[in-house]
Amino acid sequence: MWLYYVLGAIALVLLISIRQVNQYQRGVKFRLGKFVSIIQPGWRIIYPVFESMMKVDIRVKAVDVPDQEAITKDNISVGINAVIYYKVDDVSRAILEVENFYYAISQLAQTTMRNIVGSVDLDTLLSERDKVSDQIRIIVDKLTDPWGIKVQNVDLKDVSLPQEMKRVIAKQAEAEREKRAVITKAEGEVIASTNLAKAAQTLSASNGALHLRTLNTLNDLSSDQSNTVIFAIPIEILRAFEGKDAGSLGKLAEKFLSKK
Repeated sequence: MWLYYVLGAIALVLLISIRQVNQYQRGVKFRLGKFVSIIQPGWRIIYPVFESMMKVDIRVKAVDVPDQEAITKDNISVGINAVIYYKVDDVSRAILEVENFYYAISQLAQTTMRNIVGSVDLDTLLSERDKVSDQIRIIVDKLTDPWGIKVQNVDLKDVSLPQEMKRVIAKQAEAEREKRAVITKAEGEVIASTNLAKAAQTLSASNGALHLRTLNTLNDLSSDQSNTVIFAIPIEILRAFEGKDAGSLGKLAEKFLSKK
């Protein structure tokens, strides 16, 4: 009879000694308080009292770094927050070298973010956010190497500015747009004046060209009866009267009127 009790006790001990390690986990096994080995996925036997095991998730984790107040290199106060993506590369060091690696990484990221933001000016922070994020990643990854942590990426989610600074940036952007508009208009006027000069040179080089251009313009205007046209005498007609005195011109006019 006692044999059944012994077998039952052994079965109970084995039952409570079985531990399951999932595929995305690794186990850190201790015997009498000393690190023994890393446990791979599957069912494993951990003897009670003498042995213990801590499971570590080796999947990529995202740490949401809380909003931080920082001062840029040009003394502007900004609010920043970020997300750090990391995974445990060495589970034994992650357990043995740091008490709570999740909390430690979050605190380290906050300090590093404030230091990096303090080393750049506001324009660099806004225009080169990826570069600043990469600097944070490199520093955090280097400092977490002794903990067996591999930092894969750091993303700056948001950079908040004071309302006064937002208004200043808006005015600066508006002034920049006006500047580009004025430059574009001036460049257009230069091109237009160059083309007009070329057209005037072409017309003056051919006799009667200006007169033909004037007639063509009058033909276009004749379609609208409401237009009042002031006709300018072409220079070719005026040249026909060169050398004639006022009396001759008067006689010519009387002759023209008598025909009427």
